[in-house]
Amino acid sequence: MSHEKYQSCIQACLDCAMECDHCAAACLQEDDVKMMARCIALDIDCSEICRLAASFMARGSEFVGVVCRLCAEICQACGDECAKHKHMEHCQACAQACFRCADECRKMAA
Repeated sequence: MSHEKYQSCIQACLDCAMECDHCAAACLQEDDVKMMARCIALDIDCSEICRLAASFMARGSEFVGVVCRLCAEICQACGDECAKHKHMEHCQACAQACFRCADECRKMAA
């Protein structure tokens, strides 16, 4: 399979990974880091699964559907958590990237 057909999803995954990395780093600079623990943990999980999914798509792996379904689930959870932090711009940007990636991965895996 050609990776070009996955290009939109690959880009969404890479964009999401970058936003999650930024969000985790920014959360570590917040005054109440402990309050941000779940957000940071999900950012890390989401970033990792997004990079893995992009890699599976680039290779045209036979398991791409399974990985992308899991990626969508983790992105949704991360986006839901980040969206709760309405006063934090980095969390809001991350939530949007997560939701976009979740949508792209669901479409790809369908």
